[in-house]
Amino acid sequence: MSNHPPDQTPLAAPSKKWLAAQQEISRHTPAGTLSTPSFENPNIVSSGEWLAARRELLRQEKELTRQRDALAALQRALPWVKIEKPYTFDSPRGRVSLADLFDGRSQLIVQHFMFGPGWEEGCKSCSFMMDHLQPTVVHLKARDVSFAAISHAPLTEILPFKQRMGWNINWVSAHGTDFNSDFQVSFTPEQIAQGKVTYNFTLQDVPNNELPGISIFVRDAAGTIYHTYSTFGRGVEVAMTAYNLLDLVPKGRDETNLDYGMAWVRHHDRYTAARAAV
Repeated sequence: MSNHPPDQTPLAAPSKKWLAAQQEISRHTPAGTLSTPSFENPNIVSSGEWLAARRELLRQEKELTRQRDALAALQRALPWVKIEKPYTFDSPRGRVSLADLFDGRSQLIVQHFMFGPGWEEGCKSCSFMMDHLQPTVVHLKARDVSFAAISHAPLTEILPFKQRMGWNINWVSAHGTDFNSDFQVSFTPEQIAQGKVTYNFTLQDVPNNELPGISIFVRDAAGTIYHTYSTFGRGVEVAMTAYNLLDLVPKGRDETNLDYGMAWVRHHDRYTAARAAV
């Protein structure tokens, strides 16, 4: 039985071939034992024992925080690559350049939003990301950072969906340009048919011809634009704070028995309908 959401546009859904491969991997992944604490089999202890365990976990959490700070410094220290192509995009105010997306600031965060031509609506998982990202935009601006979403679909298909979702963000179309292919988030049917494609800096089978990512750009005083960082795959979870919270509750993400991670996610205007269908 598939756990694939019935209300997702088929073109935006993971391919059957990719889903079958993920299920094959799951079948060969060892399951946990009954002795492993779980929601159904919790480890019940005294308050004193709990405090001792919590203090040990806190020690590990602090170490992870220090490691995360060190990793963030390495991410910021990556060398820069000059953007040579004059990328332009369709926007509600007409044709705009990559420089225009900075909106007078020196740093730009781009969400590579999965929304292909003819999809009718954007990817539900990228929508989950956007639900988290939109409220941060006003705070990012206060730190000299602009934000923009860029999708492969034509602007005429993006704008109705944007209105439906109620997002007040800068969202432009890369349709008819090399931007998405250059940043390895859009692939032609021919590329997919040939087998593995380059995504997340490695050759791999992919679930769709549109994939998610986050890229960082800077613009210096002379107006030169540089690409400084990109993250793909699970790297985009940096924007998904709901996952950080789910990681704290006893059931966690609770995705083990789903066809793929995030199969449970809906567009935020469809959760009520999904619950009613259960």
